[in-house]
Parts: sequence; structure tokens; C-alpha cells
Amino acid sequence: MDKNARWRFTITMTIILCLIVVTSYFSLISGTFDMTVKAVLQTLFRVNPVSDFDLVIFEFRLPRIVISGLVGVSLGIAGTVIQGVTKNGLADSGILGINAGAGTAIVIFMFFYQGQNSGSDWISIMSFPLFGLVGGLLAALLIFLFSWKNGTLDMSRLLLTGIAIGSAFGALSLYLSLKMNSTDFEMATVWLSGTIYDANWKYIASMLPWMIVLIPIIKKKAYLLDLYQLEESSVKSLGISVEKETIILLLCSIGLVGASVSVSGNIGFVGLMAPHIAKHLVGIHHNQVIPVSGAIGALLVIVSDFIAKTVFAPAELPVGIVISIIGVPYFLYLLIKAKA
Repeated sequence: MDKNARWRFTITMTIILCLIVVTSYFSLISGTFDMTVKAVLQTLFRVNPVSDFDLVIFEFRLPRIVISGLVGVSLGIAGTVIQGVTKNGLADSGILGINAGAGTAIVIFMFFYQGQNSGSDWISIMSFPLFGLVGGLLAALLIFLFSWKNGTLDMSRLLLTGIAIGSAFGALSLYLSLKMNSTDFEMATVWLSGTIYDANWKYIASMLPWMIVLIPIIKKKAYLLDLYQLEESSVKSLGISVEKETIILLLCSIGLVGASVSVSGNIGFVGLMAPHIAKHLVGIHHNQVIPVSGAIGALLVIVSDFIAKTVFAPAELPVGIVISIIGVPYFLYLLIKAKA
């Protein structure tokens, strides 16, 4: 990495992290229960703490901001991996149906756990990522099975197959949710639209182990994503087991998606937008793209959640809808650009 690239990476990360801090600050002080800057700082640094302020910040707002950041990081990094492996700039876990597969598996868990599912007990919270991983793997397997042609992945089929598989899983999720009792149906419906309204520290605890294990593996193998842009025969000539490494990278990305979907529902387009913006800012080397994409993903979700809970107050939109409002035009722009 040359000196200019290092400086560009450092400056870019610094700016994005500053924006995350600023947005998080406004998210902390804004809401139906407004707080002054002084009250927030006193509560955070434990200076004359007030129980009401503790409740608002530590039980409602701060977990929500942290979850938004973790989900954004996971989806941004997963999207970078999926685009690198498939060599398709339009690939994203949401568009390819992996999110829908993970979501359907979790809805199946909700369906069989009806009446006992509060959404906040440890059994549910720790089981959701595992079910999400299984559902995401099943969706990915079906997508790659139908997109495989003459021993290679047909990129022209990949997007259409992903959309079809995602729609099928979405229909199955809807069918199962309609069979639930009213309480679980409401919970499943809101969750499927993509929301972090009910964020708590237990959700954070369920996500962190997956991120701590999987993100370092992806970062260590970032150089492979650079090599994947070459012809497969050229990569194999370097002594790299393409199939093995591809499976490892996909498993890691699907694991991150499953963990994210388990706490936030089906939030799409983050994994599509973040890698493109990151590459525009720091270039195409994945050693830099991966952390920048994760930071951009975090910023996107935190900003979207802030918009969702403030712009339409006292009503609140699911964060997934806000991101889709941004993501759909961006996807169409990329689609038109790809055809040009």
C-alpha cells in the first residue's frame, strides 16, 4: 500500500467515524423524551445520574444505536465479500435472497415456538442467529445451484435466481406468520420489515461472538477477493484452492447476515451500497474496502434509524423501509450504469 493510499484510507475512515459519532449523538438526545446535552453527558459519565435518564439512554437509545452500528458493519462487510466472490457489483445478500432465507428460518422458529416467544428471552435470542445461518445457507445453496452452468457461476442468472428465491422465501414467511396467533404475528410482521425498535443488550450479546470470530477471518482473506477479479485459472495457478476459499468466505458472510437478520429483520441494500461507496472512496483493494464498507454500513443504518424514529414522529417507520427508500433508486442507478 503506497503512502497516498494509506493517507486516503486514514482520512476516509476518520471522517466516517466522526459522522457516526455525530449521528449517534443526535440520536441519543432526540426522541419523544428530549434530553439536553448536559443531561446526556452527565448520564454517560455518571455525574449526578438520574434514574429516568438512565432508563432512556441505557435501556432504549444506546442499545439501539449499538445494534444499528453492528448490523451495518456486518451487512456492509458481507456485501463486500459476496460481490467479490461472485464478481457481480449488483450482488447483495438482500437482493440475492440470502436475507429472506435467513428470515424465513427464524420465522419457522417463531412459528413452532408460539406462545412462548417473547423475543427477549435468552433461548430465542441465542437461537435466532443459528436459525438465520441455516436459512441463509439454504438460500445460498439454491441460488448457486440454479445459477451454475457448465462448471461456472453464470452471473446473468445469479441476480434473477436470487430475486426468485428471495420472493419464494418471502411468501413462505408471510404464510407462516399468518398462521401465528395475533401477538406473534404482529411481532413477526414488524420484524420482517426490518426494525431495531426492540433492541436490547441481549441482542448485542448474541451478535458479538459471530462478528468477533468471522470478521477477522474475512479480513485475513481480503487479498483473495482481489485475486478473484482475475480469471479462475489464473487464481488456481497461484496454488489457491478456489472452491475451498470461496466456501469459507461465503460461510463467513452468510454467518454475518444470519446474525444481523436475527436482531434486525430483513434490512436490504446496505450490502449493495456500502461496497460501491467504499470502492469509490478508497479504491479497489479489499484490505481497505472491507473496513471502510463496514463503517459506511454502520453509518447508513444509524442515520436511517435516526430518520425512522424522528422524521415521522410520533409514528415510527421500520428502518428497513427507510433504507429501501434510499436503496431502490441506487440499485436502479447501478443497473442502468452496468448496461451502459
